[in-house]
Amino acid sequence: MRLSLALAGLLLAGTAAAGDQPAALAELELLAEHPVAGMTAGNLSGLTRCGGEWLALSDREDDRLYRLQPGDGVWQAEAETFDAPPVPPSALPWGLRMRTWAANLVRGGKLDFESISCDAKGNRYLLSEAHVALLQVGPSGMAEWLALPDGLIRQARASGMLLRHNALLEGLAIEPGGTRLWLAAERERRGLLVLHLEKGRWRCTGGCILMSEAGQRRSPLTPQSDAHYPRSFGDLAYFDGKLFSLERLEHRICRRDPTTGAEEKCWSFVAAALAEGRAYPEPYGVAEALWLDQEGAWLGLDNNDLARADGERRPLLWQFKAPAGGWSAP
Repeated sequence: MRLSLALAGLLLAGTAAAGDQPAALAELELLAEHPVAGMTAGNLSGLTRCGGEWLALSDREDDRLYRLQPGDGVWQAEAETFDAPPVPPSALPWGLRMRTWAANLVRGGKLDFESISCDAKGNRYLLSEAHVALLQVGPSGMAEWLALPDGLIRQARASGMLLRHNALLEGLAIEPGGTRLWLAAERERRGLLVLHLEKGRWRCTGGCILMSEAGQRRSPLTPQSDAHYPRSFGDLAYFDGKLFSLERLEHRICRRDPTTGAEEKCWSFVAAALAEGRAYPEPYGVAEALWLDQEGAWLGLDNNDLARADGERRPLLWQFKAPAGGWSAP
């Protein structure tokens, strides 16, 4: 009897250990790495293409986005400035707003722009994590805050999201037609939210929340450690009728159903992150920006001013080849 119980215990322990780690995924092939020069404050936090032009954001600068000029090696960033009007009142609790204000006062970037997306008309949408707000910057450079649904923050917090400082909204994607957009809550709990533009107003049609989940994982960057960290979303992208999530801790990109948020298929980029010289001195990963098309995926790295093992301190772009069969393959 004791032997049977012992064997059962070992089996359960082995099952738990196996379930603690995600299943092995196909690795994306890294084609190129491009340092980005000219981003004064560094901290590349958002990336998109708009009308054939590369655009990027820094979460430390409140009055500009960057046009990126590709090169064989280093890409050059050129600032496009704008004047953001005063932020509309927030439904976040006073204590959470004050913690965010104090932190951003010290580090710079009181708006804390974390993601950028673009519609077919050339409107740029900038996501402010600090205020859970969206700034629309038109092709002419005119900037205005979008009126988001009153119930957005209430529904998100009721689902366990947007409860912690520096763990608010982190990712944004919008359909080319500009009538549906998705937001990603970063962590503890992480989740996906969706808004629809109806009669000129953004609404929570049928509810704002697509999914909300907790959970922790080990970092693939420190396989010998027993430390666990919250699962997180780093950014979102919309392509070919599907939603794609950048999952920073687990170093993967996942295809998701845009109507439910359900995970369909994932691909790993951990091999690129573990290559000699590329390691950063923290376990969470530094990929914070995602853009993809038929040819491949581009990741922007926000290194938080840290140097990696080979001494590189500049923001970086990683270019990956699309997986065999494309992003829509079963």
